[in-house]
Amino acid sequence: MRRIYLFMMVSLDGYFEGAGHDLSWHAVDDEFNKFAHEQLRNTGAILFGKRTYQMMAAFWPTPQGQAVDRETANAMNALPKYVASDEPFETKWNNTAVLSGDVLSEVSKLKSESGKDVAILGSNMLCVSLMERGLVDEFRIMVNPCAISRGTPLFAGLERLMRFKLLDSRIFKNGNVLNRYAS
Repeated sequence: MRRIYLFMMVSLDGYFEGAGHDLSWHAVDDEFNKFAHEQLRNTGAILFGKRTYQMMAAFWPTPQGQAVDRETANAMNALPKYVASDEPFETKWNNTAVLSGDVLSEVSKLKSESGKDVAILGSNMLCVSLMERGLVDEFRIMVNPCAISRGTPLFAGLERLMRFKLLDSRIFKNGNVLNRYAS
């Protein structure tokens, strides 16, 4: 059985994206990239919401994505990708399947397969709907030491109290702190 984990970078004031979906405040450096590469090597598939998928598909398969980070681009392009969407749509990024209709059932099937973990990268609304149904096993929250003052809060739309168990923390030289939680 596969595990599903969320990886999300958040500002110190709790936002995962700034106004207008701004991510320019993300602190990405060589140490972060090394961590991201290792995380992707241990991932068997990626699960996205439609909007996050469209943003990623517009970047990683391009020459710009290769120029920014070849190893991440290669992994993102090679890994199987699943997109949760209320309705089917055409995809152009290789190795992509759209999960529509009963998305929760489709994600449960994906989780029941054997293989490496499934990552949710971004996709806050999808994550919230899955975590409320107990389908997310681990939360990898990287806190960036900045305050962006407005944006979309992590877990926006969550309708009930959820408690987590801290598994471990890792401090990065640039001040980022990765906290890993079990649900």
